[in-house]
Amino acid sequence: QVQLVESGGGLVQAGGSLTLSCAASGRTFTNYAVGWFRQAPGKERAFVAAISWSGVSTYYAGSVKGRFTIGRDNAKNTVSLQMNSLKPEDTGVYYCAVQIVGGNSYDSNLYGYWGQGTQVTVSS
Repeated sequence: QVQLVESGGGLVQAGGSLTLSCAASGRTFTNYAVGWFRQAPGKERAFVAAISWSGVSTYYAGSVKGRFTIGRDNAKNTVSLQMNSLKPEDTGVYYCAVQIVGGNSYDSNLYGYWGQGTQVTVSS
């Protein structure tokens, strides 16, 4: 069992930056890819970014590519999401999750061990 806790959310003006962190406890997630998803009010949960277990491969949604950077520190059992040039449409609850089934990292159905989420609000 892996417990994930997200932190770092908050209120920021458009153009600003935030760094989210996902910390794991219980079993390590160092052997698994980890992803970030977000859910805006009234919308489905959507893929944001993912990183392979080694950190060598990263994947981004088109809407955040070039603005967000995902990273991981396996020694500390943490995954981060650096978010720059934030836009109001980036507003939502951000969740991290462990990819427990191999396949397309964009597919939320392949993930388990979801965190409770952290709210990000970007004002215009």
